[in-house]
Amino acid sequence: MIRLESERDIEDFVLGATILGTGGGGSPEEGKKLLKEALRKRGYVEIRSLNEIEDGIIVVPYFVGTIAPDAKPRKEIKYEEPIRVSFSEMEKFLGKKIVAVAASEIGGGNTSVALYIGSLLGLPAVDGDLLGRAAPELHQCTAHIFNIPMYPSTIVTSTGNIVIVKSYSDIDDYESIARYLSVLDGKSAAVVDTPMTKNDADKALVKGSLTLCLKLGRAVREAREKGEDPVNAAVKVLDGWRIFEGIVSEYKWENREGFLWGTVKVEGTGKWKGHELKSWIKNEHILAWLDDKPIVMAPDLLMFLRSNGTPITNTELKEGMEIIAIASKAPEVWRTPKGLELFGPRHFGFDYDYVPVEKLVRERGI
Repeated sequence: MIRLESERDIEDFVLGATILGTGGGGSPEEGKKLLKEALRKRGYVEIRSLNEIEDGIIVVPYFVGTIAPDAKPRKEIKYEEPIRVSFSEMEKFLGKKIVAVAASEIGGGNTSVALYIGSLLGLPAVDGDLLGRAAPELHQCTAHIFNIPMYPSTIVTSTGNIVIVKSYSDIDDYESIARYLSVLDGKSAAVVDTPMTKNDADKALVKGSLTLCLKLGRAVREAREKGEDPVNAAVKVLDGWRIFEGIVSEYKWENREGFLWGTVKVEGTGKWKGHELKSWIKNEHILAWLDDKPIVMAPDLLMFLRSNGTPITNTELKEGMEIIAIASKAPEVWRTPKGLELFGPRHFGFDYDYVPVEKLVRERGI
C-alpha cells in the first residue's frame, strides 16, 4: 500500500501520469486540483495492490471525449461533478458492494479522476489500470483482450443526460454511444463501467502502473533538484529512448467527432538538425515517423517533454515550441495479436504491420 500524503506527492504523481499520457489522458491541472481537494478532505489518497483489496466489485470511473482546447459544454451545466453522479448511478444499478476503483488509463486527468472518486468515497484505488498509457478510444481497454465486458455502464453528461447501458452488441457500438454523449455535451461524458471481480481484475490490470507514475514523477523532480538532466531521468525509469530534439514547425488539429485529430512536424536541432519528426495524433500520439520512416508505432509510447522534464500535452502543443521526444515500450499485453488488433497501426487505418519500438530505434542507430 502507498499513500499520497502531501502536495509534493500529488505533484510527483500527476507529473509521472502526464508523461505516460502520451499527449492526452486529460488535464493535469484538473488532476492536481482534484487530488489536492481529496487530500484536504481525507488527509491522504490510498493506493493498494490487488491482493490488498477485499473481495467485491471493482469499477472504473473516467471521462470520454475530446481534449481539444476549444471544447466546452454546449448547454447549461446541470451537474458540476458528473463523475460522482455516474458512480452513484452505478452503485444503485449494481446493488452490490463496490470495494475499490481502478483507472481506465494513465494520464494526468483520467488517472486522477479515479483516485479522487475513490478517496471521496473512502475506497482505495487499485495499483494498476486497464491500459498502461493513455489512448483515444474505448477499444483500447485490456478488458477486451480477456473477454471481460465493460457493461453495465453509467454515462452522465454535465448538461444533464444520464444513460445506463445494460449491454452492448460490440465495442464499436459502445464507443459510439459514449462518444455521441460526449459530443452532445460538447466536451466530455463521465463514465463508470467495467465492474470486475478480483479474479477479472487480476487478468486485466496492467499492475503497478500507479506506482510507476509516482516513481517517474519523483525521478524527474529529483533530477531537477540535483541539477541533473530530468529527461534522461525519465528515460531511465521507463527503460526507453531519447529519440529526437527540435522545434515544432507545424501543428494542425481539429475538434471532430469527439476527438482531437492532428499532425505535428518537428524540425530537428543539434545533432538532429536537417531531420524531421512527424506524429499523427488522435487525442494521443499514435504513430510517428523520422524522416518519413516509422519510428514509433502504437501501442508503443511517444512522449513530448520540455528540457526540464515537463510533459507537453497535445492541448498545449504549439508551433515554435522546443521539444524533446522520448519513447518506450507498451505493456506486453498490447503486443499480443488481440492487443494489436485493438491498438496497432492497422486499427487506426495505417497500412503497416506493427514493429516494436526497440527494433525501430535500433535500426535507426538511436
